[in-house]
Amino acid sequence: MPRLLSVRSFPRAIMHMDGDAFFVSVEVAKNPGLRGKPAVTGSERGIVSALSYEAKALGITRGMPIYQVKKKFPSVIVLPGDYESYVEYSQKMFDIVRRYTEMVEEYSIDECFADLTGWRRPLKMTYRQILENIQKDISDELDISVSLGLAPTKVLAKVASKWVKPRGLTLIPGKLAHLFLAKTPIEKIWGIGPNTSRFLLQKGVKTAYDFASKDEAWIKHHLSKPYEEIWTELNCEVVHDIDPNPKITYSSISKTKTFHPPSSNPEFLLSELSRNVESACRKARHYKLETRKIFYFLKTQSFSYHKQDLAIPSPTNIPSKILSYVEKDFLKIHRKNTLYRATGITLCDLIPEKNRQVDLFGDVERTEKLVKIFEQVDTVERKFGINSVFLASTLKAKREKERNEKRDGNRESDDKNRDLLFL
Repeated sequence: MPRLLSVRSFPRAIMHMDGDAFFVSVEVAKNPGLRGKPAVTGSERGIVSALSYEAKALGITRGMPIYQVKKKFPSVIVLPGDYESYVEYSQKMFDIVRRYTEMVEEYSIDECFADLTGWRRPLKMTYRQILENIQKDISDELDISVSLGLAPTKVLAKVASKWVKPRGLTLIPGKLAHLFLAKTPIEKIWGIGPNTSRFLLQKGVKTAYDFASKDEAWIKHHLSKPYEEIWTELNCEVVHDIDPNPKITYSSISKTKTFHPPSSNPEFLLSELSRNVESACRKARHYKLETRKIFYFLKTQSFSYHKQDLAIPSPTNIPSKILSYVEKDFLKIHRKNTLYRATGITLCDLIPEKNRQVDLFGDVERTEKLVKIFEQVDTVERKFGINSVFLASTLKAKREKERNEKRDGNRESDDKNRDLLFL
């Protein structure tokens, strides 16, 4: 365990800011009469997309159907989502952080990272004072609260920002990181999902400290590169620097999903691939990109890969079209009676949508209809949340996820009440 302690408290000073119940906080800022009352955001026929701490105390969770909330908790105020206001408050929040450093990376609508390294002397403040000022400015000017964490790396900063909520302010100096990690369950670490945490628990890795204490050879033997990077950052070494430039394009987009228990069922595996395809295409549409080539794989229990790459006749970012090519070639990589633990897809050879060429031999009318349908899907998801609409081919994977979460007593969503898009 010699690597875990940093010689200096803050060789780098990376801040993570996380909005407290952000969507509902914005609604309260717009209507102060809501303060202190249980409130959720969501559509009349949809699910809870955000909730106040008062609503959380009643037992309401994200993903709970609105009709259940109204039935079980009639005192709860249900608010329609106002995405335009959320974006406006988000940008104002990030602009306040930029008063203290130019190195700000917008991570999501209510989260950002910032590099404060070297700013103590110019600002004539300690790191704690800088964070206190950021928190106060946001509270005074926007009337919303945020939780802040400061640490030598992004992964540790995420641990810090979650340490106390709401209105938390936590510093994790490198030389004290082990004290925080020993109290952090492995499943609470950014980037370690339920299936990986379950695998690690089986290996006796219960806390972030247990994980960070493993030697590099053990990590490389049992896990893939993203987890090596998490391990490195938990050991106070920066892997992921702050990127202040908004990402405007990609050369490829990859999405993978690990599941438990492993399965050899081709229908289930195709459904998991459908989830991968939908997620990758959502990102491609966001950046107005289309793929001309795909690579997809099945990962076995023994960590070997069965894979296939395919050229796409006409560039696209429509998941149902890409999935049709995957389905045709799926049996080329699927091995009967082989247990698989993960699926993944990469959209390669990406080009801008504006360079789209008409496929003279394809169904142009159907393609244009699909483009318009998924423009509407994106609009719905911006308003009601990702996966509020999904392909019927994804349903089997969604159901399995729901059963596993119910079995594990960690059910955070209820997809069965969401609308389905059948194509």
